[in-house]
Amino acid sequence: MINYREIQEAFEIEKLSEYAQKVSNSNGRRMAESPCPLRTDYQRDRDRIIHSKSFRRLKHKTQVFLSPEGDHYRTRLTHTLEVAQIARTIARALNLNEDLTEAIAMGHDLGHTPFGHCGEERLNLIHPSGFKHNEPSLRVVDYLERRDKGKFGLNLTAEVRDGIVHHGSSGSPLTLEGQIVSKCDRIAYLNHDIDDAIRANVLKFSQIPEDILTVLGRSHGERINSMIFDIIRNSHEKSTINMSEEMEYAFVKLRTFMFEHVYFNKDAKKEEERAAYIV
Repeated sequence: MINYREIQEAFEIEKLSEYAQKVSNSNGRRMAESPCPLRTDYQRDRDRIIHSKSFRRLKHKTQVFLSPEGDHYRTRLTHTLEVAQIARTIARALNLNEDLTEAIAMGHDLGHTPFGHCGEERLNLIHPSGFKHNEPSLRVVDYLERRDKGKFGLNLTAEVRDGIVHHGSSGSPLTLEGQIVSKCDRIAYLNHDIDDAIRANVLKFSQIPEDILTVLGRSHGERINSMIFDIIRNSHEKSTINMSEEMEYAFVKLRTFMFEHVYFNKDAKKEEERAAYIV
């Protein structure tokens, strides 16, 4: 019988960038398993995440607006899919490991709270050592999910677990694939939160500073494309994932603007007292 996994592993070694994480060089799983003859370990990790209960529950978790009216507002599930799409585009262009990138992207928000950012902020106040969703996301895949009766955790590879726990502001992932997901998480949520805020009449497009639009772009698609191209240009054949100084400056300025006008906006936060009480 043809071993398709071995063919894919050989392809990675021969074709991927020297900076790519090859599955054949993985640090493995916490508990040893027999390899699959069809899928690589990173592909199996992605599939385990997608078929998990925690992944399905993401559709009920909101991003910014806690009880939006309409079908077009983002949830944690749609956010996750957008992150995965952007991240895979960059990984493919840089000739990195798409399977690892996708697995990290699919699992990065599994431990996020209900009630959007408010839920995380409230738990951060309650918990003695603070609350960041990265660690609960790792706890979900390590302990809370069950693949089989009596078996706890998804038993993911070390590289996927590292990318999940270190995305965002919780340190730098060890692999370039993990660094890509960390960047794309911010790219996705800032851009789709603009879209949702305008739809909810919390933000007017005319309020966004012109110097930000000049660098990033005037439409949702233009902004995402400009950031993707910038990361690819500044990360090609390099050992880290980078943005240009101009793009990074505009990106940080947009993030500050969003906190001032959307995330801390009284209309967007009007239901947060009720959510905080429930938490």
